[in-house]
Amino acid sequence: MKKLSFKEIQKGVIRGLRKHSPEILTGIGIAGMIFTTIEAVRVTPKALRLIDQKEIEEDKRLTPVEVVKTTWKCYIPVVITGALSTACLIGASSVNLRRNAALATAYSLSETALKEYQEKTLEVAGEKKEQEIRNAIAKEQLAKVPLDEARIFDTGNGDQLCFDPLSGRYFRSDPDGFIRKCETILNKRLRDEVTLSLNEYYEELGLPTVDRSVGDSLGWDINEGRGYIDLDFEWILDPPDREGVKCCVIGHRNPPKYHW
Repeated sequence: MKKLSFKEIQKGVIRGLRKHSPEILTGIGIAGMIFTTIEAVRVTPKALRLIDQKEIEEDKRLTPVEVVKTTWKCYIPVVITGALSTACLIGASSVNLRRNAALATAYSLSETALKEYQEKTLEVAGEKKEQEIRNAIAKEQLAKVPLDEARIFDTGNGDQLCFDPLSGRYFRSDPDGFIRKCETILNKRLRDEVTLSLNEYYEELGLPTVDRSVGDSLGWDINEGRGYIDLDFEWILDPPDREGVKCCVIGHRNPPKYHW
């Protein structure tokens, strides 16, 4: 086993600290706030005794300004830890904001590159070949998710086997009838309300919603020029382990994007 040098260990520690800096700063901030509260409770009796002693010495009630002058030294540790804790929490938030901004930029660049690639594929290969490529992709998506009859969700809106690649779920519906109708309804809502979440899309199709961190964070926003919902149906014969069965893979020409 190779021995790590001190420099390599140091680099690893620094890398780990940078990677987990938001969690570390948040933890320190919370711990600091707890300590601040405990310390404030602990020194308050001492501050009250100082006020009582001062009022006895001067034989009068102290004004608010005089109270502060009498007790401020007691609260120095409280103020310092409170300020440091606040700084840690603000720092953690700042790091997360910078990371999210960088992630959004990277996502935008990759999205643009993918769109350009798709357009160029259509231009070079032609519409028929591009259709074959999309069909091959749909087959591969089905191959990755085994078809379990017990886990096929019945929407009550048709009996055709369908597959949603976004959530990896099989369900029964009517693509050319009910789902096309849903597409029209959702696009009308998009036109009126500007934005639409992925979970709202699933609800219209009669499917259970997915985790909110995904379902409410992904969606469509026509104000950002990302277009309306444009569904693409790829009919696949003989999905995995189901000879003679026809399955409709529901694709998106304008897939939902992160924007919340």
